[in-house]
Amino acid sequence: MAFDTTRPAPGRDPNDAGRGQDPGGRESTAVLDSAHVGDIVGALGTIRRDDTARRRSWAHRLRTLLVIMGPGLIVMVGDNDAGGVATYAQAGQNYGMNLLWTLALLVPVLYVNQEMVVRLGAVSGVGHARLIFERFGRFWGAFSVGDLFLVNALTIVTEFIGVSQALGYFGIPAGVAVPLAAVLLFAVVAGGSFRRWERFLFLLIAVDVVMFPMALLTHPTATATARGLVPQFPGGLDATLLLVIVAVVGTTVAPWQLFFQQSNVVDKRITPRWIRYERADLWIGIAVVMAGAAAIMATAAFAFHGTELFGQFSDAGGVAEGLRQHGGTALGALFAILLLDASLVGANAVALATTYTLGDTLRKRHSLHWKPTEAPWFYIGYGILIALSATVTLLADDHVQGLITQGVQALAGVLLPSATVFLVLLCNDRAVLGPWVNSAKQNIVAGVIVWTLVLLSLALTAATLFPDLTTTQLETGFAAGAALGLAGGTAVALRTRARERAATARVAARLRGSAGPPVGPTPLRRAARRALRDADRELWRTPALDGLERPRLSPLRRAGLLTLRCYLVLAIGLVVVKVVQLAVGS
Repeated sequence: MAFDTTRPAPGRDPNDAGRGQDPGGRESTAVLDSAHVGDIVGALGTIRRDDTARRRSWAHRLRTLLVIMGPGLIVMVGDNDAGGVATYAQAGQNYGMNLLWTLALLVPVLYVNQEMVVRLGAVSGVGHARLIFERFGRFWGAFSVGDLFLVNALTIVTEFIGVSQALGYFGIPAGVAVPLAAVLLFAVVAGGSFRRWERFLFLLIAVDVVMFPMALLTHPTATATARGLVPQFPGGLDATLLLVIVAVVGTTVAPWQLFFQQSNVVDKRITPRWIRYERADLWIGIAVVMAGAAAIMATAAFAFHGTELFGQFSDAGGVAEGLRQHGGTALGALFAILLLDASLVGANAVALATTYTLGDTLRKRHSLHWKPTEAPWFYIGYGILIALSATVTLLADDHVQGLITQGVQALAGVLLPSATVFLVLLCNDRAVLGPWVNSAKQNIVAGVIVWTLVLLSLALTAATLFPDLTTTQLETGFAAGAALGLAGGTAVALRTRARERAATARVAARLRGSAGPPVGPTPLRRAARRALRDADRELWRTPALDGLERPRLSPLRRAGLLTLRCYLVLAIGLVVVKVVQLAVGS
């Protein structure tokens, strides 16, 4: 049977339904797809489902990390896809290293967002979309995944555009390159083996090493690179620059990453016992993606500095040809190889994120452990998505391809606040995460991230509607928005801290066998509270979702979400307008 959504066993307290169960004990957990329970089968080894051995030596820990490694590394490298390569190259070609600071500021954003989905996936055993539908209902579920499907489909088109441009550099026509890439992508997934799929992705990731000699061939200077770490707005803060900044944010922290990593953590069968290793995997991925983004930006910045092509970005194909002209054949070829590799990794990851989400939404089998005959809808959906995206790429002319490539990253940046809002709400849902819910500090950081993304989106909207706004006026708006966010965040933090202390007291009372009502704030020291929390986490699994009462959205929160939705519709329309204006040169 593919799914098991039975309720907690009779006689058990629904609030404790996830406690004390084996990770495979689906009779009282939220796990839906039976393929998501079992041994961890990674590209570099296997961890048995019943493995409870302590990792005492560094060698043993390293071997464990190598097996666990995958979801964090793949989602981050997939982030440096064709759109990412083009966006970082655009930033370097048009602004030199002056936007390097945006990458540095995105490091905590990447970790905080992706660490939250790691916890959600490992503790609940179900995908991100499934949690949203179950906890907030169909309306908000459709709100969350509707935009995702559209942007993901357009993103996959940009991946095939990248394939076409990369292989076009070597003289292979798009009519041959795109179909070959589509067939390869489907064949890798349709093998019905999680391990083979992950090994293929690791092989593609290894190709990314070409980015380092590529950057070195342009002779970057440490001084110019270091200056780029200082926040600045080259040429003044206007709609054009804001569009590039939002695109950098959108391609570095894309909404599809949230859905992919949570589903991939679930598909790899990672449970709470291995969360710290998955966090390490995530940090490795972040280091790789940041190094790659900086190398691409530096390649374009230093290769085109002082040439007629500086400030004249067209597309990734144009960058490869320009690098050949000003840096030699080897430099252009390395960039084309990197673009091809990034396109294949990105297309695979984004398409899987979409079909994972589709399986969550329709409650169909969705695992790379199933054979195509065992999960036909999962593989049919993946194949249709790849085929449609490849077809659009072949039918679209250069002008339309340019519009899609320029707009999709900015659209991802605009939509990210919405995705992050639901992520934060889920990570504060105690019925789902129990003792794994966000701490007060995590909520503060997450709140700063969401509000910063909203401010960026608002600034882009304002600059598009009122092109005569000055840099000073936009900076004043940022300052006012920051002050407003600080005031609201302080109030929320104080409220969260009070709830956290009360929850710790309940845990202490339960583990001590207290039969009375929850006590007040615990007098235990911090180390003792941490030990109690860790003990509770060892036992916790998310109960069957259909046995839980849905959280009630307050009128204020519901109004806020509706306002965000209406604003996103406006912001998306304005991004499209701005992209069209840039495309026609107005």
